[in-house]
This record gives sequence, C-alpha cells and structure tokens, in this order.
Amino acid sequence: QVQLVESGGGLVQPGGSLRLSCAASGITFGRYVMSWHRQAPGKQRELVATITSGGDANYVESVKGRFTISRDNPKKSVYLQMNSLKPEDTAVYYCNARTTPPWAKNDYWGQGTQVTVSS
Repeated sequence: QVQLVESGGGLVQPGGSLRLSCAASGITFGRYVMSWHRQAPGKQRELVATITSGGDANYVESVKGRFTISRDNPKKSVYLQMNSLKPEDTAVYYCNARTTPPWAKNDYWGQGTQVTVSS
C-alpha cells in the first residue's frame, strides 16, 4: 500500500513561515522525484517545487528565494520550508511522488494540507 501523508499546514500571518512535511510509505523512495503542488480556490493545480533523489531542486518563479524543498531519503520524507509567506500562497498543498525512466511509471498523491496566509 502506497501512502503519502502531509502535515504542517495551518494559519499564518503574512511574512510568517511554515514547514510542510510529507512522509511516504510503500514505495522505493529513491526511485521517485518528489514535488509539492498547490491549488487555490477557483484555480488550477500548480507545481510549486520538485526535488530529485540526488537533491536537485527547482521552483516556480513566484516562490523562488522564499521556499526551500528538501528530502531525507532514509526517512522517506520530503519537506517544504516556506518563508516570507504571502496571502497569494494560500492554497491546499499536495505532496507528489513520481517515477521517471528507467523505472516503471508511477504517480502518487497525498491528501493535501491547507495553508492559509492572512492577517
């Protein structure tokens, strides 16, 4: 059974910080590119950040310099440190695990965690 469990969301003031966590089970973690996506009300789901097994990270332009994605392969966990939060960051944040060649195609999602940035 594959499971991705997010935690760490909540309500924070503009300029504040949150750290999201995603714990994976049932997968060979080192075979997966991990990512965080978010979806705000009335908007499409957006890719926020990705990280390869080796630690190569990429970010959507709007969060560069503010968010940091990291992973701990022995713990099968991925994190998103969010600093200098803005109201525009308000969304449900989802953890994703995806395999790439040479592995067979797999794509898994967590349940999501709400992040609300408001005064």
